[in-house]
Formats: sequence, C-alpha cells, structure tokens
Amino acid sequence: MDDEFGASYITIEDDEGNEFELEHLGTLEFEGEEYMVFLPADMDEDDPDFGFIILQVVEEDGEEQFASVDDEEKLQRIYEYYMETVFSDEEEETPAD
Repeated sequence: MDDEFGASYITIEDDEGNEFELEHLGTLEFEGEEYMVFLPADMDEDDPDFGFIILQVVEEDGEEQFASVDDEEKLQRIYEYYMETVFSDEEEETPAD
C-alpha cells in the first residue's frame, strides 16, 4: 500500500464489483477501534460525491479488512476527531515567533 514517495494508494471493490482507487490520508484509533481515512484518487474534486471516506479496520480470518461505518453520528464524531488530530499536528509543526 505504501508508495516510497509519500502517497499511499489502495484499490477496493464494493459489493457490486466496482473498483475504486483511494489515497490513504491517515490512520487513527477512536473509541478503541482502528479507522483509516481516504480520499478518492480517481474522482474529480468537483464531483458532488467527492469527500473523505472513513473505513473501519477489522480483522477477519487473520486478515485486515475494511468495513463501512453505517452509524452517521459515529461517522461524524470520527471525522471531527480526525480533523482535530490533523490541525493539532499542523499547529505543532508551525514554528513559534
């Protein structure tokens, strides 16, 4: 999954057999569970469906797999936590005056 030049991409397949390429933005732990945050790599940014994709990492038969987060409230809390994490990291990297 990792590209030695910095960006990481994966290809996933939905239940209907459609493949999507996703850019991995980050991994986080939230309420004791692991999640990965992605952006569609093969979708135009102007597309109304373009946006963050958050998938839960689950272990099944000894392999890591992805599961969708169906609870909209939980999904929103994960998104807000991720954004707080991203912006707090940026603030830490900003040199003081």
